[in-house]
Amino acid sequence: MKERQAKFAIGQVVKHRIYPFRGVIFDVDPTFSNTDEWYNSIPEDVRPAKDQPFYHLFAENAETEYIAYVSEQNLLPDHSHEPVRHPQVHEVFDQDERGQYRPKDSALN
Repeated sequence: MKERQAKFAIGQVVKHRIYPFRGVIFDVDPTFSNTDEWYNSIPEDVRPAKDQPFYHLFAENAETEYIAYVSEQNLLPDHSHEPVRHPQVHEVFDQDERGQYRPKDSALN
């Protein structure tokens, strides 16, 4: 199984292709790296392939904030320029003047 180069970067704001949520990427797995139970809980007709990057997101929808694990095929760039309200975003990232998220330099903290 050949690993693909991740299309999205840590700190990038993305949105789900189908479901109404968005978030900031804080980690990337080169291929699926969650439990079979989690994978099998996804309806078969929308279950993504395992041989692609999967992204960990500080995610939010209209009601709440949470951690999401999403396949690359189900993500799109979010160009809304709206800040992400997830409370952990500011623990891990600094936001620059253009609204982009950059990982904090933990060596200086």
